[in-house]
Amino acid sequence: MVEIVNPSDAGIPSRRARLRAETTREIESIALRQMAEDGPGAISLRGIAREMGMTARAIYSYFPTRDDLITALISGIGESLAESLRAAVDSVPAGDPGGRLVAWGAALRTWALADPEGFRLFYGRPVPGYRPPADGPVDRAARRVCRELTRLVAAADPPMPEGNSWAELHPDYVAKIREDIPEVAPAAAAMALRVWGRMHGLVALEIDGHIHPVARDPAALHHAEMLDLVASLGLARPATAPTD
Repeated sequence: MVEIVNPSDAGIPSRRARLRAETTREIESIALRQMAEDGPGAISLRGIAREMGMTARAIYSYFPTRDDLITALISGIGESLAESLRAAVDSVPAGDPGGRLVAWGAALRTWALADPEGFRLFYGRPVPGYRPPADGPVDRAARRVCRELTRLVAAADPPMPEGNSWAELHPDYVAKIREDIPEVAPAAAAMALRVWGRMHGLVALEIDGHIHPVARDPAALHHAEMLDLVASLGLARPATAPTD
């Protein structure tokens, strides 16, 4: 006798659930393309519905408002970035803190080049009229990236400048850091911000087209910057170089 298994009991998504997930991905893909072609203000649920042959009522069952769509886009992008960064760091032994920082920086660049519109959207390309929900999925994704880098810098234990205090950082940022990683000292939090600035800077310039006209090998330039960053923290040169 053949036993008939209910797909939901086996953890298999139903056909309806699979179709809904596919439609959601298509909506998000078109929204990102709209933004890439005509700027962030071009994202339009009605425009997406027309392109997909859907009614406005049907698309609103997926995303009730444009802001709901943008929130889903940014939070998904942030989680994708966080997973990519975590995988890169985990590929380097904990005993090689410089290598872990370089791996983080390389993974950031690789991810950004693979999804430049996602990078722009997550890192502040403003969408006219959009305000992310307070303490919502966008904030959680951003805090995850910040938390993991701050822990990485703190674990590397570089020499910290004297005199750092929470008073030197923005109160909202301090509140989030102290809630998410209470064991981290203010000097480490401040250092993590400086590290992030150097990791992010060249990537942002490259994504916006400012590196290729002046550098023959942007990957080598970014890697050299990461090595200099590690040296400036007083850490040993990475034992292995990340693949690009």
